[in-house]
Amino acid sequence: MSKPRLISFKICPFAQRSVLLLKEKKVDFDLEFINPDEPPLWFTELSPTGKVPVLDVDGTAVFESAVIAEYLDETNPPSIHPADPLLRATNRAWVEYTSDIYMSIFKMIMAKEEAGLKSVQAELDDQLAGLDEVSSNTPFFNGDSFSMVDIAAAPIAVRLDIIKELTGFDALAEHENLQTWFANLLARDTVQASYVPDLKDILAARMKANGSAILG
Repeated sequence: MSKPRLISFKICPFAQRSVLLLKEKKVDFDLEFINPDEPPLWFTELSPTGKVPVLDVDGTAVFESAVIAEYLDETNPPSIHPADPLLRATNRAWVEYTSDIYMSIFKMIMAKEEAGLKSVQAELDDQLAGLDEVSSNTPFFNGDSFSMVDIAAAPIAVRLDIIKELTGFDALAEHENLQTWFANLLARDTVQASYVPDLKDILAARMKANGSAILG
């Protein structure tokens, strides 16, 4: 079997989750970036949905980030899921919960009007409050054990940290448990290695070109 190839574009948070898990599992892999607005023909032939990320495993496309994560966890033991079935199920539910947070972050940085920005910031705050309530001021979501929920949340931590640096807006100001948890995520070597070094510059340029209200 050849090395798996992960296909994405540079700012995709869902692909970052896949990269992070691959690095946590110490899997040797190739990473290829495409332009999602002008995908190459080979990608459209490989991906049934035309979306990223896609994991190319010997010519077979594994798509959807949650499915990629489960495949990688199953094929590269030991599992980072909790052993207890109920805890494992609730972890998977909170992984799914993070998907809406990503959408709110995207809407926030792309909002052009102040009213729309305030609305989506309130939406994001409610979502983060829900996540904060189930966090317990421990190193990671399940205490000391790094889990799939941490994989799912890490790109959120990265983006909120960049947004704070670029705009001064601190989405975590009222969420002390998340402050502790996300700081631990940001300090982890594999998290730091899971996104492109110029992510901040790319996001800043995109917001500026869009005329995003959050830039002031």
